Amino acid sequence: MKKLLTDAFCRAIEPPAEGRIEVADIRCAGLVLRVTKGGVSSWGFRFRDPLTRRTLRATLGNYPDIGLSKARSDADEMRKQVAAGVNPIEAKRAARADAGSRDFSVLAERYMVEHAERHKRPRSVAEDRRNLDKHVLPKWQKRDYRKLRRADCIDLLEALVAAGTPTAANRVHALISKIFSFAVDCDLREDNPMSRLKKRGAEQTGKRVLDDNEIRTFWRGAIEKPISHRTGLALRLALLTAGRATEVAGAALAEFSHLHQAKAAGWTIPAERVKNKRDFFLPLSPLALEVVKEAIATLPEGAVVLFPSPRSKDKSKPISGHALTVAMARLAKTMDGKWVEDPPSPHDLRRTVETRMSALGIRKEDRDACSNHKPRDVGSVHYDMYERHKEKRAAFNRYAREIARVLAETPKNRHG
Repeated sequence: MKKLLTDAFCRAIEPPAEGRIEVADIRCAGLVLRVTKGGVSSWGFRFRDPLTRRTLRATLGNYPDIGLSKARSDADEMRKQVAAGVNPIEAKRAARADAGSRDFSVLAERYMVEHAERHKRPRSVAEDRRNLDKHVLPKWQKRDYRKLRRADCIDLLEALVAAGTPTAANRVHALISKIFSFAVDCDLREDNPMSRLKKRGAEQTGKRVLDDNEIRTFWRGAIEKPISHRTGLALRLALLTAGRATEVAGAALAEFSHLHQAKAAGWTIPAERVKNKRDFFLPLSPLALEVVKEAIATLPEGAVVLFPSPRSKDKSKPISGHALTVAMARLAKTMDGKWVEDPPSPHDLRRTVETRMSALGIRKEDRDACSNHKPRDVGSVHYDMYERHKEKRAAFNRYAREIARVLAETPKNRHG
């Protein structure tokens, strides 16, 4: 049956007693309204397959969910596809199959595998993965990455700032900018919506430095319950070497040398565990050497790392840098006063070393060398290859004597 369809006719059409009926729209070639005996009305588009010439029917949706005007519009689009030699049924099926590959989660995983895991340090890879899982994918996992716009990015970042996590907002800012840049490089997008977007979070510069009394409190409390003795020794080593939490926690026995010669004892951290990707030699002061030897004395047979993880049977698996952060937080819970108001972190131990060395009059070049801060001027980067081993040993020894003096003094109170 052919008829000029109207909304009134479509609403009034009676279901057949048996089977189904189809009414073709005179105004829109190929559009048909099918009505079953159960009273279900649905739109279809009849066409000849451009390749096989078979007559096929593509479904457009139920009536009245899909109105007459929308059904005609959809049928017109399908007619254009057929004229272009495309089977609209196959095109729709392919679009559904391809839709999942456009999810942001798919792009993010490609970035992690093809870029982050190939070119970034393990710690940075883990941080990217953590920020994706915690802050980005819960909101964008199923979003079409091609349709994400600058406003979407701002909404995501502002939500983190509003939640009181400006630092996380800035880390996510950098991460999604890199992901979109990766998409542009792979010809998956034509633009990066994060381009020239200023960071939304206002981060506070760390200023926490342990005073004499806090150093004494820390030194004693670090190896007392609820902190494990081994983790406490790692914290002590961090205070004596300015080592980053991950560098100290992941220390392998093979990295230490001349432990029976105090004047030559050292710790060489390999490039893959160092932020600037260069081997870093760190001379051990007598006090730092004592801590290393004490840690070695507690090791189980067959251990190959200085601070093996108590949660793993694998003796080559060290504790994580996060374990030191957790230990510092636990230590703070046993304290009062300033420790509770402004609890120090493992990074504050590193800042304490730098500040104490400065107070002792140690030259900035030597302090930077001790902290593995590489100058960025042309001469230092390309020509000055001197590693300052002698100066670093002198600086660490002088600093260790200062710490020994502080520890020998009588504490003013228990909690600093």
